[in-house]
Amino acid sequence: MTNKRPPTALEKMGLNSPMALALHLPSRYEDETELFTIEEALGLGQFNAIQTQGVVIRSQVLFRPRRQLLVTIEDDTGALGLRFLNFYPSQQKQMAVGSHIRVRGEVRDGFLGAEMVHPIVRAVTADAPLSASLTPVYPASAGLSQTIIRKAVLKALQDPSLKESLAEFLPASLTSEILPTQDWPPLQEAIAYLHQPPADANTQSLLERTHPAWRRVQFEELLAQQISLKRAHAIRRERRAPCFKKLVAICNDEKNNDEASAPTSIEEGLLKVLPFELTGAQTRVWREIGDDLSNTFPMNRLLQGDVGSGKTVIAALAAARAIDHGYQAAIMAPTEILAEQHYLKMQEWFEPLGVKVAWLSGSLKAKEKRLAQEMIENGVAQLIIGTHALIQDKVSFSRLGLAVIDEQHRFGVRQRLEIQQRVGSELFYCHQLMMSATPIPRTLAMTYYADLDVSVIDELPPGRKPITTKVVKAARRDEVIGGLHAWLAKGLQAYWVCPLIEESEVLQLQTAVESFEQLTQALPHFKVGLVHGRLKSEEKAAVMASFKTNEIQLLVATTVIEVGVDVPNAALMVIEHAERFGYAQIHQLRGRVGRGSADSVCILMYAEPLSMAAKERLQTLRETTDGFVIAERDLSLRGPGELLGAKQSGDAMLRFVDLQRDAWLIELAQTAADRLLSEHADLVGRHLERWLGSRTEFLKA
Repeated sequence: MTNKRPPTALEKMGLNSPMALALHLPSRYEDETELFTIEEALGLGQFNAIQTQGVVIRSQVLFRPRRQLLVTIEDDTGALGLRFLNFYPSQQKQMAVGSHIRVRGEVRDGFLGAEMVHPIVRAVTADAPLSASLTPVYPASAGLSQTIIRKAVLKALQDPSLKESLAEFLPASLTSEILPTQDWPPLQEAIAYLHQPPADANTQSLLERTHPAWRRVQFEELLAQQISLKRAHAIRRERRAPCFKKLVAICNDEKNNDEASAPTSIEEGLLKVLPFELTGAQTRVWREIGDDLSNTFPMNRLLQGDVGSGKTVIAALAAARAIDHGYQAAIMAPTEILAEQHYLKMQEWFEPLGVKVAWLSGSLKAKEKRLAQEMIENGVAQLIIGTHALIQDKVSFSRLGLAVIDEQHRFGVRQRLEIQQRVGSELFYCHQLMMSATPIPRTLAMTYYADLDVSVIDELPPGRKPITTKVVKAARRDEVIGGLHAWLAKGLQAYWVCPLIEESEVLQLQTAVESFEQLTQALPHFKVGLVHGRLKSEEKAAVMASFKTNEIQLLVATTVIEVGVDVPNAALMVIEHAERFGYAQIHQLRGRVGRGSADSVCILMYAEPLSMAAKERLQTLRETTDGFVIAERDLSLRGPGELLGAKQSGDAMLRFVDLQRDAWLIELAQTAADRLLSEHADLVGRHLERWLGSRTEFLKA
């Protein structure tokens, strides 16, 4: 038996072929095409990386105030100090007295005069030639030097197979009509240029990725993504799914007969037991989803709606229709607390209608879990609510017709694919409804969600009052607690949210446990509860139940209450260390209040000093409760990876496109994708293989 050799550092990064290396494009460049004398460098170097050279005339290691290597070089025009706080014996040897070295870095005023701190150093002869092109700096992992990557890329660019891999096979008729400018180079030229830009290249446009060579690469990558999504959309329409038309009520001429008023379907029964009327937006959205369910191919719809807009009732109606047709429906949520809220709500609505609702989560005891799995497998359970435990191997559905995935961005792409693949069979696929209270920015909807049909509930239920958001310094904590006392004295309830459960030496933040103890002492006439992720499920449920019935007036919590908690009497929320939370988290947390008739307030308490990003975030959240505005700001801050949940898969990300900067390219790519699919179907596979390889599956999630 032969032992397989361990993968190299390059292979671990996926750089295992000439094509992979060719597409491993630089993240930035260094200009080593110019050389300045030390005198010139002293005049130019502040805030600019400058290249100069000289002979080492002094090299010494000092131990105070800390261990450091100090080197001095000189040429005919002057001397320059080099300082290294981290260094190896090999570097000391390279910079021994008498050596001639070329250095590149920023010149700064040091304690002993002008110096470079940690410059790039190369041992060269005095007349060594300069680089003819900008020097690329590549994304790298630990243990992989730039020298190794550069050599591997140069070798790959000379590989004969690359000519075919990067061949220009997009029809000239298509590119000439669609591409906005004629100065975009052919793909192979563009990639060669980006790896070795000439000395006179426009460095700014290269760094900002707006250079024509970058544009060509970005367009081709977006084109591959759009083709993949459009193909997935077409393939889905060829699959068979159960057809769930609305059951028509049986006509009854005897209007006085009691049976005439009895519901003829679970869907109709649900609409009758609901304690409220659907809003206009809910009615419109339900009509769109109902139309999808009546198709013979699987629904793939995203339901967007701000916190508290009433997405859950739409999911319940979709489930009711599936059950009416003899199929099971499953609702999957990312956290146990949210899944449990759904379970309690669905029990309340469905069990009076004779529907068996099952609950499945990782915290169930072995016997309870086994019983739930049996009920799911033999079809006794008609509506199944749970966490990701629903997509584990031991769960086998009897006849699943609808899968609802709540807060879908919290599941990784692999997990969303898994439920698609598990519920399908040779003949039938189930309908899929994804729900999100985090609105999807338009650019994300056009790219990653292009295969989804999107419905938006853009209207809050009547009676909902706007939430006032206030930003307060942590120094005013006592004042906030005083206001909290007055609030609770009115008979209203409140949340107090903390970012950590117990003290951390790294982040000296107020913790949930400490805040609970302080607030219990400060508010002796009121009952204070504590809930966090480390509590056992039954303890958490008991605290939440007491809060719902107003036995607990103030709930101190971590972000476990971010989604799924509905207590109309709780109209005040204090978020401690709000500077530590992201846009989406605060938006979700804030949505826990404003659910009743009382005026609602959210106080964002922050500790100083504030970073510019935190200041901007708190300011935005104070000014707007519009989820779409917040989502756009969130996208610009975090990028698409975290919003999509795609980072959990490590794949499916656009590598060269910035969705905000390059948004105008998306429509070009969509047009080109339509043309390629309809007029040049034979080229589609080649284009996808070049750009996506095995990642095409992720774009279907």
